[in-house]
Amino acid sequence: MNSQAHIDPARFEACAREIAAAGHALGALGWTPATSSNFSMRLDADHAAVTISGRDKGQLTVADIMAVDLDGRALDPLLRPSAETALHTQIYRRWADVGAVLHTHSRTQSVASRLFAPRGVINLQGWELQKAITGFSTHEDVLALPVFANTQDMRELVAAVDAWLDAGRPLHGYLIDGHGIYTWGKDMPTARRHLDALQFLLECELDLIQLRGALR
Repeated sequence: MNSQAHIDPARFEACAREIAAAGHALGALGWTPATSSNFSMRLDADHAAVTISGRDKGQLTVADIMAVDLDGRALDPLLRPSAETALHTQIYRRWADVGAVLHTHSRTQSVASRLFAPRGVINLQGWELQKAITGFSTHEDVLALPVFANTQDMRELVAAVDAWLDAGRPLHGYLIDGHGIYTWGKDMPTARRHLDALQFLLECELDLIQLRGALR
């Protein structure tokens, strides 16, 4: 790993393998079409491992993962991280206990993001599976999943997420209009559990809308 002297190589290798395995699993589900999506894991207090830009996430290998600092700067200047790395590093800066971030583009996530964009949020309530999200113990609580406007300027998206958090609103994941979902967890299994649960909940919401014939 050129120019990565400050990274524990064993830790990097372990995280890269875990990211690649997640990519294979999520790619097999059809949640990472083309070269979309990006994944990361925290390496230490100041660095993260993240997917390299333009790679097929369903075919990831250790060679498709690179290290960045928490400002998104590549430790190896010859490598280019995923375009949305700033959204990953933002999460690591905001929460010291977050160890993994997953961003996917399933059809359900993309459709839900367009449908609910005018509202700006999907309020999930009454679903037992909400308890799969860390911090939720009852279906009676409201799990708010904001939908942020899409932009190619990552600074605008970072600002939108910061504004939501700075307003004191809890955040466990979010959608980007016409795009996909971001969620995270203390480690990769937790992040994957959150992603699976949110995917299921979005599918249920879309099914209800279709069956009822209109938004509630």
